[in-house]
This record gives sequence, C-alpha cells and structure tokens, in this order.
Amino acid sequence: MNHCVGDGTSYWHFFNTWSEIFHAQGNNISITRPPIHKRWFPDGVSPIINLPFTHQDEFISRFESPKLRERMFQFSSESIAKLKAKANAESNTNKISSFQTLSALVWRSITRVLCLPHDQITNCRLAANNRSRMEPSLSNDYFGNSLSTVKGVTTAGELLEHNLGWAAWKLHEAVINHTDKVVLDFLHTWLQSPFVFQPTQSVDPCNVVMGSSPRFNMYGNEFGMGKAVAVRSGFADMFDGKVTSYPGYGGGGALIWRCAFR
Repeated sequence: MNHCVGDGTSYWHFFNTWSEIFHAQGNNISITRPPIHKRWFPDGVSPIINLPFTHQDEFISRFESPKLRERMFQFSSESIAKLKAKANAESNTNKISSFQTLSALVWRSITRVLCLPHDQITNCRLAANNRSRMEPSLSNDYFGNSLSTVKGVTTAGELLEHNLGWAAWKLHEAVINHTDKVVLDFLHTWLQSPFVFQPTQSVDPCNVVMGSSPRFNMYGNEFGMGKAVAVRSGFADMFDGKVTSYPGYGGGGALIWRCAFR
C-alpha cells in the first residue's frame, strides 16, 4: 500500500476491518468502523489542483536505500513509566508523554553515538495525525492521508548538555503547538507553490525520524493462522536515522522500536 493512498491510521484501519470481515459468521458481515472516503478539502479550495510540472521526472524519483543495519529495542511498561517520570520531574511538569520521552531518549542516544560537532543542527521529527487537530475534527475513520510531521530542533551540543527532560519538553512543545491553524497555513502555502514530497528529502544523518505509532492495533488481526507473535516491516521507507515504533506483544504499554542506521 503506497503512502499516496493512505497513512498509518488508514493502513491499520484497513487491516483491522479485513480481519473483522474474515471473522464474520456466514453472510452476516458488518463493519464496526466503515471507512469514510469523502475527500476533505479546506474551505474555498477546489478538489482539482494543477501541479506545476511538465514532465514526470520533475516529481517522480526512485529512492534506492543504502545498505543499512538495524537494531530492535524492547521497552517494558515498567521501564517506560520510570523514564516518563524522570523526564517530567526534570522538566517540572506532568505533561510529557511516554512516546515523547522515548523519542527524546533515542534522539539523544543516536546523537551521542554520531559524535556530531557541537554546533551541528539536529532535529527529531514525529508523525502527527491531523484528524483530531482540525476544527471541526475529522473522524478517525477518514481514509486517506491526514498527517504532518512536527519536530524539535536544537544543536548537538545543547541536546547532550541538557538532560532527558529538556529534550522531551522540546518534543512536547512541537506536538502541542501543532494546531488547526498550523495545518491550514501549511496547506495554503503549498497551494501557492505545490511540490511533491521526495523520500530523499528525509535523508539527513544528523536527524532522527520517528515513524509508525504504538497506538495502532497491530496484534488484533487474525486470518485463520493464529494471532501474530511479532510485528516487523521491510526495507521500504527506511533510511539512515529512521526509527519505527510498534506496540509490544501482549499490550500493557510495552513498546518495540526498530532503528536503522549505516
């Protein structure tokens, strides 16, 4: 399923629905969450958008991923709770989430290993679901792409000189500042100067990109062979600095993170 068709929310909605249909008794097939296919557009915007290209080479490219190594890390719910408490205590708050804490931990760890120059700019980008941020909000059953990336930005020196809570708060601020206005401002800017995202734009060895989400229902799907015992993904959409998150097997708040690097 190409990302042009749908985002992670839609991807797992499809698989969850497919599994539900498989388990339906006889012809009594009902879908708990019918997908919403009606396209959303900002007010006053026509669904027909002309792109400023004359040849496909201007907007289509083939990304050849370099040879990467990968490591899988599993965090228990207990260790996540301790890290979250530590980050919140260091920032004198209780608003930093588990995901923001772990993202900050990985960001700082990768930056430390890379031994980047003190003044090197580095950022950590998180995928943000826009459905609940819109006013009025879009249904979580909206099928398609409705996501953006938000990022915390600093220098390698600042990131490592400060503690985990400082980095996690950077990411927390990026998340809470991503509002309906920010999404619409980006869309209207894009309409003035349209472009097609290229995978190579994500490749920067000084940065970290967090993909997927532990909130997706990945283990609840079953097609007659028993439930999954692990979730993995292939080499597509993988590049240096890409981190993919999965819920841990059995739930309970455990997480598995896949890190790719040269």
